[in-house]
Amino acid sequence: LGLLECCARCVIGAPFASLVATGLCFFGVALFCGCGHEALTGTEQLIETYFSKNYQDYEYLIDVILTGVWHPFARPQRVCHAQLLARAAHGLGERRGTAAVPSGVGWGGTVGGGQEIHIFMPRWVCSCPPAEAKPCLAVAFVGITYVLTIIWLLVFACSAVPVYIYFNTWTTCQSIANPSKTTASIGTLCADARMYGVLPWNAFPGKVCGSNLLSICKTSEFQMTFHLFIAAFVGAAATLVSLLTFIIAATYNFAVLKLMGRGTKF
Repeated sequence: LGLLECCARCVIGAPFASLVATGLCFFGVALFCGCGHEALTGTEQLIETYFSKNYQDYEYLIDVILTGVWHPFARPQRVCHAQLLARAAHGLGERRGTAAVPSGVGWGGTVGGGQEIHIFMPRWVCSCPPAEAKPCLAVAFVGITYVLTIIWLLVFACSAVPVYIYFNTWTTCQSIANPSKTTASIGTLCADARMYGVLPWNAFPGKVCGSNLLSICKTSEFQMTFHLFIAAFVGAAATLVSLLTFIIAATYNFAVLKLMGRGTKF
C-alpha cells in the first residue's frame, strides 16, 4: 500500500471527539504562552515606569519573562519521517508495528573490484499494534492525561491571579473617575503592587494613588496588558477543557478494554 492509502485506513476510524480536543489543546497552549509572555512584558514595563525604579525589586519577573523566550540558537534536529515511524513501530513491538513502516528490497549491482551494492526502494506496510499491547498503551495514556490535567489545573489557577489584580486596579480607577459612587477620598484610593506580592514591602513607592492611578489606567499599555492576561486565562481554560475531554475518552476506552476486551472509538 502507498503512504496515502495507509493513512486513509487509519483516518477512517478516527475518534473525532479526541481530534477536536487535540486542536483545542494546541490552540489553548499557543494562546496562553503567547499572550502570557506579552502580558508579563507589559507588566514589567508598568512596574518599572510607575511602581519601582529599583531593578532588584522586579528582577524575578524579568527572569520569568526571559525563561519563556525561544532561544534563537536552539535548532531541532531534522530527522527523516521514515526514521521516526520506524522508531515508533519498533518501540511497541518487535513483530508488528503501529504505523506505516518503510521496508522492502530493491535492486543491486556491482562496482569495480566485484563489490556488490544494494539500493533499497522503500514500500509501505500497514499493520496494527498487537492485542496484548493495547491495555498497556491505554493505561499509559490515561495516567499521562491525569498528570497533565492536574498540572494544568494549577496553571489555570495561577493565570487567574494577574487577571484578578488588574481587575481590582481597573475597578479602583472606575471609582476614581466617578467619585460620586464612593464615599472614600480620591487620594486614598490606591493600587499597591506590594499587597499582591508583586514587589517586596521595602519597594518604593510601591503604590500609586488618586489621579496618578487614573492616568495609568487610561494608558494603552495598561489596557493592552489587561486584555492579554484575559486572553492567556482563556487559553489556559481551553487547554483544561481539552484535557478533561481526553480524560473522559481515555477512561471510557480503558474501561471497555478492561471489561469487554475490545476497544471502541469515542
